[in-house]
Amino acid sequence: MSSDIENRALLPSGLNDLLPPRAAQEAGTVSALTDAFAAFGYEQVKPPLVEFETTLIGAAENGGGSLAGQMFRLMDPASQRMMAVRADITLQVARIAETRLRDTARPLRLSYAGEVLRVRGSQLRPERLFAQAGVELIGAADVSADIEVVVLAAEALAAAGIAAPTIDLNSPALVAHLLADVGVEDAVVAQLRVALDHKDAASVRDITRTHGVAFGAAARVLDELVSASGTAEDVLPKLHALELPDSASAELARLEAVVTGVRAARAELSLTLDPVEYRGFEYHTGVSFTVFAAGVRGELGRGGRYITTAGEAATGFSLYLDSIMRALPEPSVAQKMYVPFGAPAAIAGQLRADDWITVAGLAPEEDARAEALRLSCSHCWHNGEILSLSDRGGNAPAEK
Repeated sequence: MSSDIENRALLPSGLNDLLPPRAAQEAGTVSALTDAFAAFGYEQVKPPLVEFETTLIGAAENGGGSLAGQMFRLMDPASQRMMAVRADITLQVARIAETRLRDTARPLRLSYAGEVLRVRGSQLRPERLFAQAGVELIGAADVSADIEVVVLAAEALAAAGIAAPTIDLNSPALVAHLLADVGVEDAVVAQLRVALDHKDAASVRDITRTHGVAFGAAARVLDELVSASGTAEDVLPKLHALELPDSASAELARLEAVVTGVRAARAELSLTLDPVEYRGFEYHTGVSFTVFAAGVRGELGRGGRYITTAGEAATGFSLYLDSIMRALPEPSVAQKMYVPFGAPAAIAGQLRADDWITVAGLAPEEDARAEALRLSCSHCWHNGEILSLSDRGGNAPAEK
């Protein structure tokens, strides 16, 4: 291979070509996901890939700013305003709900699918360009809405071919309520959040002991929370045994109601609880979750409850197609029928009507079966018969 060809094949870090048959598999997976969303009453919207930077940044209530450093920016020559390439689609859907669909009856169920571009990848997701598919349920504050989106995430993944995901539930608000009356500086809270995220029990104890008077009884609760992760059935009794303030107890009750509701809908679903997880959920205001699959790098999706910039209660999730594709088996090679040059058009049309993929010969060939093999076809139409080429001899009639 020449250096010129090698250079033309080189792509920026985190960007990849998706080749056959994986490209078709991803397209089919997106279709399966959006069909599942539609079956639950979610209507699809399609926001633009690029829009004004200010609308993509949003506000703190709905995650604005959390991806501000991940956006590619460019100047719009028409308006002379800064634009950005979306790094996430959730804020765009919220914008549509707050503006163009502000008079539509609530709760509002919207779905989406499209690609996002980010400045940097992460260790678990080095890809910078990947597809998202997800839903937003806007204008519903009841626990039934939390249950619906968790169940829908599982149903959609099952439709895409992932039957046994793990849903890791958490509630960032639980620790927030616990710390509400603790009189320490924001910097100390930030340190504590990092220690909790890393399940670093020693660091948590060091921080609470250093500020022992301020933390008071919350110190022991935080120490217990660090180790309180596992299956939902194991963790919930441990959380109930803790002395929580009323606001935190209410959040725990909601979390338990979600577990009960999801279990009623999908008893076989693997549900885990991590009450101190915070990374990636900084703007979430209630029950949130991450989706994993055994042996697959990176999360398959993430979602949870938040408040829109218009002050509406909302919840939803985003599924990441790059991770989902890693969880799916290699696609099978499609069976294709070679139709020799000069065959009547009606023959190819009838074959397609019978669900064959046809590959037409575009020039006269001496040996139709050899040409079919060269073009990676599994079958060949020959003298009015469909021949299977799997035996390389091409003499066996096909079965479809």
